[in-house]
Amino acid sequence: MYNYAKKNLKRIPLDVQKEKYEEIKAAAEASGESVNDYIKKAIDERMERTSIKTSAEE
Repeated sequence: MYNYAKKNLKRIPLDVQKEKYEEIKAAAEASGESVNDYIKKAIDERMERTSIKTSAEE
């Protein structure tokens, strides 16, 4: 997995206040998702709403 991650993934550090993290975690759990998946889905939805296309979608 390490080689795959090194070749195909890019980490995005994200700092949030502890209280905000707990809110995100609760929302993710209520949706049956991990915090990571919840955040990625939120990013995808916002990009879709604002009509921003990634190079993979073009």
